[in-house]
Amino acid sequence: MGGCVTDALRCAGYPVTVYDNLVYETRFFKDVPFIRGDVRDRKKLAPLLNAYDVVVALAAIVGDAACDINPDVTRAVNVASLRWLARAFQGKILFASSCSVYGASSGVITEESELNPLTLYAKTKAQSERDLLRSPRGNRHVIFRFGTLFGLGDAHARVRFDLVANAFTKNAAAGEPLRVFGGGRWRPLLHVRDAAGAILFALEHALAGVYNVSHENYMVKDIAETVREILSDAPVKIEYNNLKVEDLRDYRVSSEKLRAKGWCPTRDLGESVAELYARIREGRIKDLNDRVYSNEAFLKNRII
Repeated sequence: MGGCVTDALRCAGYPVTVYDNLVYETRFFKDVPFIRGDVRDRKKLAPLLNAYDVVVALAAIVGDAACDINPDVTRAVNVASLRWLARAFQGKILFASSCSVYGASSGVITEESELNPLTLYAKTKAQSERDLLRSPRGNRHVIFRFGTLFGLGDAHARVRFDLVANAFTKNAAAGEPLRVFGGGRWRPLLHVRDAAGAILFALEHALAGVYNVSHENYMVKDIAETVREILSDAPVKIEYNNLKVEDLRDYRVSSEKLRAKGWCPTRDLGESVAELYARIREGRIKDLNDRVYSNEAFLKNRII
């Protein structure tokens, strides 16, 4: 998502500096100032902060399985680094949280609903939210509870095939069945570029507070059905499995608070499935099973 955010801010005329340790990349060629660094490196970060008015805090170990690989590293990156930043930085922080903090709920969730994080990933996001809101300048920061992302990001970014809609699209392009586990569970979906657009919107409109950010709520089975419908010319097979799943998340969210401010998502699921499918079928991705396209697979057995 960082690449999309960089592009969105640059196009709007904001000067952008990227601070990144390039965990998933081997190079960074965007035409913006770049600092190679880790968010855990406070000695490196501390003298840099006074030069900036806003920090868009995207750095994190993302995903339940990826976070479980090394819980200590996950807490250091996802919690401790932001806790320190909230105390050390004098400006405004725009923080990427997740709707995963809601865990499971039978109703439609608003920003006032109780948090019920079920996984280490969700718990780190919930803790970081609390730390940010309780910090000395907590009333000026923005917390985005993003839905499950889908779609292609900027031209240079890796695609993620460990996200449900992208995974189904990849399987369809590879001629594999779409295996649906826990198909009745709900997920709020959001295109990665709309996530970047929400960050830009919050900056342009001087927002503060907590916002759910999603395009539409889908049942997992309906995501698979949408992929099959959009790719009607391909022989897409869906396999439903009623076995109990480890992932117990099940939530529908309302993003009316942010929409009422004037934000509106622009990219729907169907168009994005078609776009990703076309890119794959054109042979633009050499190896669909390369570990870099999955956070868990790539980080496993790596020291970060």
